[in-house]
Formats: sequence, structure tokens, C-alpha cells
Amino acid sequence: MGYEGKKVLVVDDSAVMRQIIKKNLKELGFTDLTEAEDGAAGLKAAGEGGFDLIVSDWNMPNMTGLEFLKAVRADGALKGVAFIMVTSEADKEKIMEAVQAGVNQYIVKPFNAVQLEEKIKAIKF
Repeated sequence: MGYEGKKVLVVDDSAVMRQIIKKNLKELGFTDLTEAEDGAAGLKAAGEGGFDLIVSDWNMPNMTGLEFLKAVRADGALKGVAFIMVTSEADKEKIMEAVQAGVNQYIVKPFNAVQLEEKIKAIKF
């Protein structure tokens, strides 16, 4: 599967986690990667356009991943962007909240490139 032309935004308040996610994405063949340190910065970056996929953490300062997801889904220009929520929480209520807000996939930390690829393939973007 070729992901070379796909543009991905990685949003996480942990620089280490952003690096891990980017490394996993590169292993899968993604080359156009942008990062942001929280949902507010992510929303600003997403607004610059052209993203095919957003991979965002849930628990972040300034704007949580859920608030970020809701803002993306409320924006006419962004609402169709595929969105994967990354979190350390496997709470069913949280998952349902993300699904109701329009998340495409949900992945629980820790994860590896194979698990991430399964989530990406399930989106079919």
C-alpha cells in the first residue's frame, strides 16, 4: 500500500510520543509528516490544509484530543480528514464519546507500527 503522497498531522504534547508515532508512520511508508504539541496548535496546523490523516493524543493541555476532534469535524474544510485517536485510556465510555464525535479509529498506548497500520488500513482513505 502506498502512502507516499499522504500528508499526516501528528498531535501529542509529548515530544517523545510524537517521535515514536512519526517513526511508526515512516516505517509504513509515510513521508509527509507534520507535528503539533497540542490540540490548539494542531487545529492551527490542520487549518493550513491538505492533510489526509490526523493522529492525535487524547490527554493534552490547552485543547484535548476530543476537543480537537470536535473542532475538526465542525470545520467544513477539515471534516472529511481521517482521524485516529491515541490514548492510554481503554475506557468504553471514552471510546463511545470519541466515536460519537466522529473519530475514524482509536488506538491504545502502547502500540506498534503493525497495530497502527491495521487502524490506518481500516479507514481506507
